[in-house]
Amino acid sequence: RNDRRFGRSVSMELEQFATYEDYLDSQVSETDMFYLEDEDLARQLVELGYRGTGDSLKREEFEARKKALRERSTQSASVPKQLASADKDFSQFPFLQALAKREDLIRSGKLTTIIYIRDRNSKGQEVSAYIDYAHRLKTEDFVPYFDRKKKLMPRPSDLSYFNWETQNSTSNSTPNFQVIADSDTGLLFKNKRDRKVINVDPKQPPGDNSNRIELSTEEYLQVVLYDHMTRRKN
Repeated sequence: RNDRRFGRSVSMELEQFATYEDYLDSQVSETDMFYLEDEDLARQLVELGYRGTGDSLKREEFEARKKALRERSTQSASVPKQLASADKDFSQFPFLQALAKREDLIRSGKLTTIIYIRDRNSKGQEVSAYIDYAHRLKTEDFVPYFDRKKKLMPRPSDLSYFNWETQNSTSNSTPNFQVIADSDTGLLFKNKRDRKVINVDPKQPPGDNSNRIELSTEEYLQVVLYDHMTRRKN
């Protein structure tokens, strides 16, 4: 039983790594990089078991487990799932309409979308966040949002969150995006699948295979969508 539970937790952890190199990088500490100053050498040491947890997967094991995960997700994807937005009228709600149009593409992995929302929370404080739509879809039930029983709002657990009154800010990478917050060019998000970078600065192009769409809606103070077409690596 413990082995089965351990295997399931490892599989869930592997989902967040697009490549074997990403997996190795996750086990390299800042201290290792400071002393080694060589990314490739650090990866080799992790692979050999000299760095990281000491029981790192070999490339063949990693690829085999990733393949099993893909096959399992393909099998589950073959069973049609009811979309949370199905059979609903959003003609008066541009934001929900935009989410509904993207839901199927997001769930199938053909599209990733970062949602920027700026609005007032229950305390009347202005808050904003960059939200990984795919991650929220996977971890939350979106039916209440599409039924307008709940309102999608910024959270400290999102990719990037800021409370304009308290000046509290957080950033969190997700299985789909790595947050690059210390860049000279400002806030960037790297797609973990194709490694393309999305620039959310409105004065700059959003990046390869990406589009920036500012929505005109009364549902929030401001909404911007960053669509990124992902190209699966076979």
